Amino acid sequence: MGRAQETFGKKENEKKRLKKKNDKEEKREQRKANAKPGQSLDEMLAYVDENGNISTTPPDPTKKRIIKTEDIRIGIARQEDLPQEDPVRLGTVAFFNDSKGYGFIKDSQTQESIFVHANGLAGGPIKEGDKVNFEVEMGQKGPTAVRVKAASATPPPAPAPAPAAT
Repeated sequence: MGRAQETFGKKENEKKRLKKKNDKEEKREQRKANAKPGQSLDEMLAYVDENGNISTTPPDPTKKRIIKTEDIRIGIARQEDLPQEDPVRLGTVAFFNDSKGYGFIKDSQTQESIFVHANGLAGGPIKEGDKVNFEVEMGQKGPTAVRVKAASATPPPAPAPAPAAT
């Protein structure tokens, strides 16, 4: 049987391994040379001052603050219930594509553009420039207008009374 042949890759890997071993040995020797034997504990300590910076001097005891354990809160404070606002909003249709069935409504209060799909229409078709009433729900990609109806500028007229029979 013949001896296993050494390839270029094997030689390179062996060189890398030896270089790594030598580097490690050199670093260990440098640490030994730079080590300061006989340091006292005070020389090895580091302190954190009132601003959070690391320093070699101990903190000033006059600046010490006492914190009670009752004052420490883990978590967040409970939020008060916000007053319910009217879910129905008023806006203007900024863009609507009938063939594709989607568009955008500009909210008259917040001036934000809200997506509307043809499935969200409740009161018939809409076109650009129409004033509409709508509600907002969160969709997959953000706020979506639902239950969209054309806003009536004036309330509908009351039915006329029937003529009295004689």
